[in-house]
Amino acid sequence: MRKLFILLQKEFIQIFRNPIIPRLIFIFPVMVMLVMPWVTTMDVRGVKLSIVDQDHSTLSRRICSDISHSDYFVSGDSVTGIAGAFDLVEDCQVDIIMQIPQGFERQLMSPSPLSIDISANAVNATKGALGGQYLVQSIQKSLLGYNSNYGGATMSDLVSVQYRYNPTLDYRYLMIPALMIMLLIMICGFLSAINIVQEKESGTIEQINVTPLGRFTFVLGKLIPFWIIGLVVISIAMTVAWLVYGLSPAGSLWCIYLATLLFILGFSGFGVAIANISDNIQQTMFLMFFFIIIFLLLSGLLTPISSMPEWAQDFTLLLSPRYYIEIMRSVYLKGTHFTELWQNYALLALFVVVFNVLAALTYRRQV
Repeated sequence: MRKLFILLQKEFIQIFRNPIIPRLIFIFPVMVMLVMPWVTTMDVRGVKLSIVDQDHSTLSRRICSDISHSDYFVSGDSVTGIAGAFDLVEDCQVDIIMQIPQGFERQLMSPSPLSIDISANAVNATKGALGGQYLVQSIQKSLLGYNSNYGGATMSDLVSVQYRYNPTLDYRYLMIPALMIMLLIMICGFLSAINIVQEKESGTIEQINVTPLGRFTFVLGKLIPFWIIGLVVISIAMTVAWLVYGLSPAGSLWCIYLATLLFILGFSGFGVAIANISDNIQQTMFLMFFFIIIFLLLSGLLTPISSMPEWAQDFTLLLSPRYYIEIMRSVYLKGTHFTELWQNYALLALFVVVFNVLAALTYRRQV
């Protein structure tokens, strides 16, 4: 224990002597939580819309008026024909064209009503698809309001929709727990790996190798500071999320801290293992970027696992961030209890054992 204490003392002195790392620990989570939730969003706004109204009826004017009051659309250049509208699309001045045919209102109640044609520029598939969906919803709302004026039942009378856990459908609430995970991956994984490689390049690792320190003592001395840093970072991130966005955990804080502790115990060990097999900082950074990209893309952090191919879904079972993400979103947004997520906690604990044993075993190459 005395050897471990001395090694920890040396690690903290080395960390706080660094002119960048102490500032990074506090400034990085604050800046990420302040900026990223606003820019990492799947909401599409500012869709440029061109309306070709060939009906000029009360209903068509109502549809156009409702669309003009939407936050999702901005009016493009006015045109008189569909050909002119497509010219604007080709010049990238318009994203979506809506054409209301002549006689649309008159034949609305007939057995064969006319349809509104929507043409979306799908070069940006997300903007085209979501913009088209928003436009369809706006048109349906206008038609339902028009129908209710004549005493007909509207969809809102027949169907009740309730959004659970995120009533406002705010995409930031989904991304905030994910950003906390990204912070831990970058700080606890990257910094723990670079810390060891810097000692290799400076030659101090050779001085440690001639001391009677065991492998596990060395690994613990390297990891414990970053475990503490990880808990500080998650606390700062949750505080900023509460103060700025009003988002606080719906579940228990101890569930979040327990999952965070298990995750950083495992992932920092993974970073040390990568550092042990690397000879310099360049190798470490390339290897860490390679694995971090896999973790970000395949762990459900940015895209749902259920939408991935079956082979990819099976592969995600081998990624520790998958289980931490499920815990964070479930506890933060749904208030899920530990008893319902115990399997995720158990698997995170398994990764702790695997990664830290791997870190200790790969240290053999240094002695």
